[in-house]
Amino acid sequence: MDITPYVESLRRDLLAAADASGEDVRAAAERLTFALDPSTRLVLMEAISQAAAEITAELPEGGVDVRLNGRELDFVVDIAPTHAVPAPPPPPTPPAPPEDDEGLARITLRIPESVKARAEEKSAAAGHSLNTWLVNVVRQATSDHVASVDIDLSSLPLFGNDPRSNARGSRRMTGWQ
Repeated sequence: MDITPYVESLRRDLLAAADASGEDVRAAAERLTFALDPSTRLVLMEAISQAAAEITAELPEGGVDVRLNGRELDFVVDIAPTHAVPAPPPPPTPPAPPEDDEGLARITLRIPESVKARAEEKSAAAGHSLNTWLVNVVRQATSDHVASVDIDLSSLPLFGNDPRSNARGSRRMTGWQ
């Protein structure tokens, strides 16, 4: 921003006011306006800097700075980065189609309440009903392409009995992979 036009406007107004008082006053006013040029520029810069500080105080994020570039003022506007909206989660995978067309069978499953609650959490996270989620878990567990894991951990000191003892523990870990 070039403030020279504003300084010149102030000079013209002062000289116009001095014209009414005579030639001597006009000559004195002209000398004073040239002497006041640096002070006028400094006062304008301070006023503009104060305005920028007030604007910055009102902004929720970011700010406005005023910088001197030669005899001109430059404004630097710092806009806070826009918070990226997280991408929506991918749509739930559709349940696998039945492997055969034999129809549906109904069963009653009795499980501890804590296991049911955890299964409901997992099914909700997957975007499925509890029934669909359970069908998919059973389908994976009964698939021929799934490896069953059965590991005997009793020989490990942390899981089994005392290694100095001759007795073997019966700790086992089983599951699907």
